[in-house]
Order: sequence, then structure tokens, then C-alpha cells
Amino acid sequence: MTTVPVGRPRRRRTWRRVRAGGWNVLAIALFVVMVFPVFWMLSTALKPDDEINSSTPTWFPLSPTLRHFRDAMDRPFFWDAVQNSLIVVSATVAASIALAFLAAVALAKYRFTGRRVFVVLMVGILMLPPVGLVIPLFVVLARYHLTNTLTGVVLTYLTFVLPFAVWTLRGFIVGIPPDLEEAAMVDGSSRLGAFVRILLPLVAPGLVATSVFAFITVWNEYIFASVLLTDQSKQTVTVWLSYFYGTSRNTDWGGLMAASALTAIPVVAFFLLVQRKIMFGLTSGAVRG
Repeated sequence: MTTVPVGRPRRRRTWRRVRAGGWNVLAIALFVVMVFPVFWMLSTALKPDDEINSSTPTWFPLSPTLRHFRDAMDRPFFWDAVQNSLIVVSATVAASIALAFLAAVALAKYRFTGRRVFVVLMVGILMLPPVGLVIPLFVVLARYHLTNTLTGVVLTYLTFVLPFAVWTLRGFIVGIPPDLEEAAMVDGSSRLGAFVRILLPLVAPGLVATSVFAFITVWNEYIFASVLLTDQSKQTVTVWLSYFYGTSRNTDWGGLMAASALTAIPVVAFFLLVQRKIMFGLTSGAVRG
């Protein structure tokens, strides 16, 4: 009968603690790296101009001020840009989620000719850099008089948001056992009833996660909006932010940071509204089923 040395379990526990501590330190370091730009943006937005342009920068504002936020909101076309961005984002997210959900159900539940080819083409579209589509999309939209319109921007955003949404939702739907719907229909539910009561609640976390991605992608997009929208009254928030830039000495850094913080508020608010659905939607949907 072999005996295990007494010190070996102790060394194992020590090694596990050291390894866990190392991972924790690495996680904290990554968190600091990711959060630091946001901290510096807010800190700069609250600093007066003399502190921003000082040769000895400070971590925190010595004399906090909200003047940059007031100046940013008083700039021309700010509220027009916010309204335009909300319209574009709402239309794009609603259209992409609705179309992607129906397409994902078809790809996951039904077998039809060309299904695999469609999936391969969709993945191929995701691999294309969106910048390479600027000129072709502009030519097509100009032919149908959709440049400098919010409708044209929405259609443009759908070209790269919709394929990702279909691919993501297809993965969620494939992971749902078909036995749940069959059991519901055996108990007397119709196919539509099983779809609404079983499939839809279970795929709700996927819908929310995909909508968050679409919201962030569309809200932060700049290149297509700057190319397609030439009228300042029709431009989005990201294009409006570009007017803060000048030469290295003429850029209003305080106003730019304050405006950037203001434009981040809708994204944060949207995520806070839907995060509960992401965390608990799958569990609650399974219980209802």
C-alpha cells in the first residue's frame, strides 16, 4: 500500500492559489486597460481648458466643470444628429432582428435546396471588409436617389448587420431541442402556438444579444454615414462628432470628450435595459416551456 506524502496536497493547494491569483491579476490588468480610455474621457470632459492644455496633466480634474457638456449640447445640429441616429438605429435593429429571426428559423428547422450554399455565402459576406463596399453601395444608392437620406443609410447598415444576425440566431435556434416543440404539439398546441410559447421564449436571449450587437455597431458607425450623408441636418452623431476635430492646437478636446460621453449614454442605457434578459432569459424561457 503506497502512501502519499503529507506535503504534496499542501503544495497542490498552494499552486492552485498562486495560479488563481495570477489569473486574477491578469484579469484586473485587462480591466484597467479597457476602462482607462473611458476614465480619461470623463476626466477630460470635466476639466477646464487650462487643465486640459497644461504641460503637466492631472489624473482627476482639480476644478470640475460642466461647461463642456453645455457647450456640446448647444452646438448646431446636436439634437438633429441624436434624432437621426435614433431613427437609423431603431429602424436597422428592428428590421435586422425581424428578418434575421425568420431566416435563421428557415436555416435551422427546414431542409431546402441551396441551404448550405446560402450559409457559405453569408459567412463569405461577413469576411468582406465593410470599407470595400463603400463605392459599390454609393453607386447603387445614387442610382435610386437614396443618397443623403436616412433610408439609404438604413439599407446600407442592413448589408453588414443582417448576415451576422442571421448567423448568430441560427446558432441559438439549432441549440434548442426540437422535442420541446413536438411535445407541445402532442399536448394539443398548434405549430404557431408551439413557436410562440416554446421557441420564441428560448431564443429570446439570442434576440437580445444580437440586438445589442446591432445597436452598438450602427450607433458607432462613421464611414458610411459620412459618405452618404452630406447635409448636416441629416447626419448622425458620429459624423457630428467629427466637426470637433481641427489641427492639433485647434481641437476642442474638452468639448469632444464631453460630446463623446453624451453619445455613449444611449448605448449604456440600452444595455442596462436588456441585460436582465440576457442573463435570465434562457432560464425563464425553459421554465415557461
